[in-house]
Amino acid sequence: MKSGDALSRLKTEELSILDAIAVACEANDITWWLDGGTCLGAMRHEGFIPWDDDIDIGMLRSDYDRFCELAPEELPEGFSLHTSDNTGGYAAMFAKVYKDGTRFENQEGRDAGSSMGIFVDIFPYDCLYEDQGLRAKQISRASRAQRRSYLYHSNAITVPHKGMLGSIEKAGCKLLHAIERISTKDPHNFQREFNSSIPDQSIGAISEECLTLAWPNMDPMPVDDILPTAKASFEGEIYPVPRRAEKYLTVMYGDWKTIPAPEERHTHLPLLIDFGNGEIWESDK
Repeated sequence: MKSGDALSRLKTEELSILDAIAVACEANDITWWLDGGTCLGAMRHEGFIPWDDDIDIGMLRSDYDRFCELAPEELPEGFSLHTSDNTGGYAAMFAKVYKDGTRFENQEGRDAGSSMGIFVDIFPYDCLYEDQGLRAKQISRASRAQRRSYLYHSNAITVPHKGMLGSIEKAGCKLLHAIERISTKDPHNFQREFNSSIPDQSIGAISEECLTLAWPNMDPMPVDDILPTAKASFEGEIYPVPRRAEKYLTVMYGDWKTIPAPEERHTHLPLLIDFGNGEIWESDK
């Protein structure tokens, strides 16, 4: 199977997961939206970014917690929810829904001994404290917990630079991985540390600005810029997007309407995909 065929098949499977999530959310009045690059794809391409290979959705924390509670019963047969609470070797501080019977193997998962299926990511958005000092600690605590979890589970961390600087960063990640493996007795502590960043009114006043603390790569967004959600076309279907989707994408990406140059387009196919029907694609790298 060629890489282009594998990417096309992967997108088809991910859409089946997205539809399963949408049905479960509709049945239980759970609000969600196309997030990140998936929202960008909807607004710029009316579907996947052509060279992209994943689906991300977002939920406010209250809806996310309800979804995680209800998913084991509400997702249709053949789909399952995975978090650090129910899946060994799981490093992320957000949930994934897998298509059962499939495999999606990347280096990080192999290092962690975690067998993933083809998946859709679900990111919880948390409101931030009004007090700027508490807010800074909140974001820092969550980011630290997520970084430490990734470093504990794998030394194959994607670094921001290439060349000599990138080599130094990779060497540093390998060293930090070794330190985390020695010093961390219970990897569930990463999730507990992360959870302590979820806002608590007994600690301080909570604002109406939110952020996905597991991946705080954008400025905070007012909740009323996201809800109530709007609608956009994605691969021939209509799905929810943030109410002010263009503002949301500008905050996240800057000039998101401009198509990036070919050398800046990145497809992140894994090491191996097993589609669950006897078809397997494997990277030749």
